[in-house]
Amino acid sequence: MTSKERVKRAFAHETPDRVPFDYLANPGIDRRLKRHFGLRPDDDEGLRRVLGVDFYEIIPPYVGPKLHPDSEGRHIDIWGIHTKWVEHESGGYWDYCDFPLRGADLEAVEAWPMPSPDDFDYDVVPALCAAMQDYCLLIGNPGAGDMINTAGMIRGVEDVLVGLMGDDPACLRFMERKNEVQLAMLERALDKAGGAIDILWLGEDLGTQRGPMVSLDLFRKHIRPQHQKFSDLARHFGIPVMMHSCGSSSWAFDDFLEMGITIVDTLQPEAKDMAPAYLKKRYGDRMSFHGCISTAGVVATGTVEDTVKMVKETLEVMMPGGGFALSPTHLLQDNSPTQNVVALYETAEEYGRYR
Repeated sequence: MTSKERVKRAFAHETPDRVPFDYLANPGIDRRLKRHFGLRPDDDEGLRRVLGVDFYEIIPPYVGPKLHPDSEGRHIDIWGIHTKWVEHESGGYWDYCDFPLRGADLEAVEAWPMPSPDDFDYDVVPALCAAMQDYCLLIGNPGAGDMINTAGMIRGVEDVLVGLMGDDPACLRFMERKNEVQLAMLERALDKAGGAIDILWLGEDLGTQRGPMVSLDLFRKHIRPQHQKFSDLARHFGIPVMMHSCGSSSWAFDDFLEMGITIVDTLQPEAKDMAPAYLKKRYGDRMSFHGCISTAGVVATGTVEDTVKMVKETLEVMMPGGGFALSPTHLLQDNSPTQNVVALYETAEEYGRYR
C-alpha cells in the first residue's frame, strides 16, 4: 500500500495496512535524527523513508522581489514579520519581535508591501507532484488562511484580539489582504497540479491550554467566513480540508463540519477537551484526526519507556475504525531526546498495524 493509498483509506474511515505517520521537527532534533540513522544533514527524503512518513507538502516557491529588507539581527519574511534568534539550553529558535504594524491604521495596512500571487513559481508543481506521487500530497500549511496567528506575529496578539473584538478595520483588512494572496496562490497551484494534490491544509490556533482563544460568536463573525473561502476552494477541486489548531479547539469542531472541514490537525492531548478518548467518542465517526503526540509531553520530558507507553495508549484509542494519522502536535522540539523520538516511530510501526 502506498502512502497515498494508506492516508486516503484511513481518512475515509476504512482500514489501511497501518496508521499513517507524519513528521514535524525543529532543526536541532532533525540533525540529531539524521546523524542517528547515518544520513546526510540534507537528506530529508531519507529521513522520511526511515521514519515511515506518509505525507509530503507541496510548496510553490516564492520567486518575487525582496519586499522587506533584513535589518541587523533580524530576519524579515515576505509578509514583513520580524524574527530574532533566541538561544536556549537546547539550541535556539527564531522568535517574533518588533511588531511593525502594532497600532497601524487602515492607510498603513493598505500601503504595507505584500507578495502578489504572481510572485510564486507554479511551473514546478506538476514535476514535484509526479516525483512524490506515492505520498499523500498536502498543499498549504498551518499558516494558510489563519488570522490571529499571522496578524499577531506582525501586530502583536493583544492588538489583534482587541481588534477582532472591536471590529477594527485595519486589523481585519490586514487579515483579508493576506488571505486574498494565499487563496489565489493555492487556487493556481491546485489548478497546475491537475488533481495530484490530496488535501488542503489550513490553520488557526483557536485555543489556549485551558479553553477557547475567542468566543464562538467572534469565531463565527470574523474567522469562519474567511476559512469558508478556503474550504469552498477545496470543494471545487474535490479534496478534503485539514484544519490545524493548537490548544483547546474542539469547541469549534461542529462548525468545522458545517464548513466542510473533516480532518483536524494538532490535537494537543493536554489541552481542555482534547484528550484522544474524548475526541474519538464525540467526533470519531464524523471527523479524521492528525496528531495527538504531544511535543510538550513525555517525548520531551519522559523516558523511552514513557514514550512507548504513551504511543501504545494513543493508538489503542484512536486506531479503531480508521480516521487517524499519528503525528507530533507541533514541531518536535530540540529538547526531545533522540532516543525518545526514535522510540515514538518504532512503537508506531510495531503497534500501528491493523491485523
